[in-house]
Amino acid sequence: MLFTPTVIMNLLRKPATRQYPFTVRDPFPNYRGELYIDIDGCIFCGTCARKCPSQCIEVDKEQGLWTCDPHACVYCGICRDTCPTKCLHMKDVHRKPLTEKTMMVEKGEPPKPKKKAAETAPKAETSKAEAEPKADDADKAESKKK
Repeated sequence: MLFTPTVIMNLLRKPATRQYPFTVRDPFPNYRGELYIDIDGCIFCGTCARKCPSQCIEVDKEQGLWTCDPHACVYCGICRDTCPTKCLHMKDVHRKPLTEKTMMVEKGEPPKPKKKAAETAPKAETSKAEAEPKADDADKAESKKK
């Protein structure tokens, strides 16, 4: 008869658990759920792939491919924190269970190299610098003639 008060209390109290598929709890703030990428903002630098502890991210800059194996990902958020353009995000829910192993493959447009713009600027400056000494040489030649 030692358990009688405990049994009566448990029968009269509301349940301590939820009916999971029917009642879903709201996620906690700053919850690290499913990883996703805004591919338009990605510059394909590969920082996320180098910093990932589980090596589940691959970046191909030439083809503009970003690949992630969600089954190998530990959802630590290091890739999101180290991304220079902040194009990696984490949803506040987990992925749904799947019957097949899938890979997340995103194709984007890699950024154009900015070397052409940098090369034309020094050329313009050097042409101006070359024009000034020629004018100085002409002034010196005229002063010698006098």
